[in-house]
Amino acid sequence: MLKNLRVLLTALFIGVALMSSPADAKPVLDPENTLYLDLPDGRVTIQLRPDLALGHVKRIKELTREGFYNSLSFHRVIPGFMAQTGDPRGDGTGGSGQKLKAEFSKAPHVRGTVSMARAASPDSGDSQFFICFDDASFLDGQYTVWGNVVDGMEAVDKIKAGSRLNNGKVDAPTKIVKMQVAADVKE
Repeated sequence: MLKNLRVLLTALFIGVALMSSPADAKPVLDPENTLYLDLPDGRVTIQLRPDLALGHVKRIKELTREGFYNSLSFHRVIPGFMAQTGDPRGDGTGGSGQKLKAEFSKAPHVRGTVSMARAASPDSGDSQFFICFDDASFLDGQYTVWGNVVDGMEAVDKIKAGSRLNNGKVDAPTKIVKMQVAADVKE
């Protein structure tokens, strides 16, 4: 009887533990290392990764706090690959004017990865970044991963796509409504 009571109590304990921490519970995020990327189809929450790219995270937060990203377009969007933004010119040739030293890591480029765009030089990242729609392991170790989408990927999926034939160039592109550091948002 004592053995049956132990089994019953163990099952009850496991059941309560499972009920109190649902599988779909959202992680608790540090507001200073969380971005809100507001798009026409909803809010995207990005967890910043200073553990992977401290310099990039610092610069992205500086630009965000200056309002740099507000109203910028997703000028290059390739279905099944990625959506790129962060160019004030809107054609892929512009930036903030401050190049960043590469901070490559072993972090994989998977759906929801946020990574810095760059030219041929590894140290040419500036303000442009991209969000992966799908796994892109061929980018691993060659681009600086600085964040992950933790909520709102459905809004990213609705960003207007360009054509693969034209390297993803988008006519009448989706624009960022606003990008903010979560710690600065008073809601």
